[in-house]
Amino acid sequence: MISDKRNFKTDPATPRVYQIRLEGLLGGQWTEWFDGLTITLEDNGDTILTGPVVDQAALHGLLRKVRDLGIPLLSVNQVMSNQEQEDAPDLKQ
Repeated sequence: MISDKRNFKTDPATPRVYQIRLEGLLGGQWTEWFDGLTITLEDNGDTILTGPVVDQAALHGLLRKVRDLGIPLLSVNQVMSNQEQEDAPDLKQ
């Protein structure tokens, strides 16, 4: 029997969700320029861009935009999407 569920870990057609942490505050007006990523302003003065990125080329494009703005890049992390969290086995004991 073939499952119709996608394996988000291995399916290259599935966009990955990334969190890009920047030093300093970036206003919400930049959302469209950053391809619709969610902009979250942290209390410590950092900005977090979060959302799906279709592939590595798109990720590099986003990082190039950060560089072009001269904003210090603090970190880039792949995070689990909501769908991946739903599909993940419950690890609580």
